[in-house]
Amino acid sequence: MSGALFSPYRLGTLELPNRIVMAPMTRARAGEDEVPSDLAAAYYAQRAGAGLIVTEATQVGPGAKGYSRTPGLYTPGQIAAWGAVTGAVHDRGGRIVAQLWHTGRVSHPMFHGGEKPPAPSAIAPADTAIWALGPDGQGGMVPCVEPREMDRAEIAATVAQFAQAAANAVAAGFDGVELHAANGYLIEQFLRDGSNRRGDAYGGSVDNRLRFLTETVEAVAAAIGAERTGVRLSPLITLKGMSDSDPRRLFTRVVERLDALGVARLHIAEDDWDNGTPLPADWRRDWRARFSGAIIVAGRYTAERAAALLDAGLVDLVAFGRPFIANPDLPERLRRGLPLAAFDPGSLFGGGAAGYTDHPEAA
Repeated sequence: MSGALFSPYRLGTLELPNRIVMAPMTRARAGEDEVPSDLAAAYYAQRAGAGLIVTEATQVGPGAKGYSRTPGLYTPGQIAAWGAVTGAVHDRGGRIVAQLWHTGRVSHPMFHGGEKPPAPSAIAPADTAIWALGPDGQGGMVPCVEPREMDRAEIAATVAQFAQAAANAVAAGFDGVELHAANGYLIEQFLRDGSNRRGDAYGGSVDNRLRFLTETVEAVAAAIGAERTGVRLSPLITLKGMSDSDPRRLFTRVVERLDALGVARLHIAEDDWDNGTPLPADWRRDWRARFSGAIIVAGRYTAERAAALLDAGLVDLVAFGRPFIANPDLPERLRRGLPLAAFDPGSLFGGGAAGYTDHPEAA
């Protein structure tokens, strides 16, 4: 196998020892105050051998929440707890960026004082549920409801929340941020015409639907620098009711816009289930030619598939998600060709150390 996966890479001011990224994964261990668990520092530090860690999606403000026990980055307590995480990762020689999200319509009134969650348009996400704790303290899936349409003032306030959360991330010691514009959450809801039916400057044409993303990236870049800013997209993932009449045209424009804005990292989440639609090779080549920053891909990659794309020059970094759960030393296991441990699906969301920080490193 090619050694490309284990070669160093310069990402802005960061020197990465390898091309392996730990993908963002919701683990639902934060407190109900959205403060990261005391275990989070150990969890991320154990995985500091990744070239880059992208954290679990993190709320930018009190109205951004869509799942129980997910962390935030907008109160002093949350910032301090994340500071312990970044300190632990840096002490192990790692590099870590915060993924920032607003869930939009993928939420529930329980997180909004009984009111409907905000979205670009009042269109419920089909066949979509969120993970939430019930009155008995047990977690389960709860169907989403029809959201309410955001007004212009709320849109502006949300853009400001992203910028402030990015500044808070840097204050907490993060090496940068990643804006979650994928997987059916708020930014992507603005992008796609299946979820955005607005009649104002934020809806209709592709350029209008790009406006919220553009303003958010501009605000975040003004707060912390474009060189510290990345964006995650999922062009062909249709979960959470996502659809668009012309996804190639839309996401090609998105890639062009992000390049013009000087974004440092483009993180593409690919359709990674057995009957999913693979990212077409010509799309991949086209976007590589249009984007001058670093391209990260994620999508149930093996070391061999990752190395092939790296050798072809089509990507710069490859993200691995679930393999990192039970294999905190995943880069070393891949380098040595060791077998990978399996994780317990029942430990993915909620709970404590079990299935979170109790996985041993390989001998």
